[in-house]
Amino acid sequence: MKVGILGAGSIGATLTRRLSTAGHEVRVANSRGPESIDPSLLTSGAVAVSAADVAIDADVFITSIPLSRTPGIRPLLEGAAKSAIVIDTSNYYPERDGRIAVLDYGRAESLWISEQLGRPVTKAWNAITSESLADKPMKPGTSGRISIPVASDDDTSRAVAMQLIDETGFDAYDAGPLAESWRFQPGSPAYCTDLTSAEMSDALASAQKNRSPLRRDLVWKVIAERTDGFKSVDPDFGDYLVRLNRAIYL
Repeated sequence: MKVGILGAGSIGATLTRRLSTAGHEVRVANSRGPESIDPSLLTSGAVAVSAADVAIDADVFITSIPLSRTPGIRPLLEGAAKSAIVIDTSNYYPERDGRIAVLDYGRAESLWISEQLGRPVTKAWNAITSESLADKPMKPGTSGRISIPVASDDDTSRAVAMQLIDETGFDAYDAGPLAESWRFQPGSPAYCTDLTSAEMSDALASAQKNRSPLRRDLVWKVIAERTDGFKSVDPDFGDYLVRLNRAIYL
């Protein structure tokens, strides 16, 4: 498939490497231009392009950018076919994205994203830390393989997202329609807790709309204190974050 990835940060970079290695035609872009893309992302065949070109003729368009930048990327989709599948990986944190309209936690953030883009959206890869995504892929059938939930209103889009998740080294879990994706937003038991498919069902079912935002904000404060306002992150931060999330979210 032809895959366009907007965003070359930790999540976008790993998806670029994995999906190009899997044989897809991957184009990756960021806001600073193709010359700023790390050359190591291109060793398996991915191509760095401008943001204006990343969605052109794409079968799948993946957004891996801060939620607050979403309204500005709608023009990029004008060159994409109506059949292009749009996959959103972002999450809403008030401290980081407060300049956008405040979102009611009970309403899935991806519904807002779909409205901003004027396209149906599938939610995936948001509920795993960038460290786990990069460091913990496993072959299908391996015991303990981490599961990533997917929400979509379209069966084809859901199937494609689940296929791509499997190709990046993780089990895909069908979490239902897009309106239910709040169940794996920040603060929920399924969010960045490295669960298996066998554990995912209970985690999604136990999500609480009134408690998840409180838990999300608590973890954010703990992380900010540990990292001196996100200025210093140690090499074991990913595992620490999963342990913290499991202690508070589950």
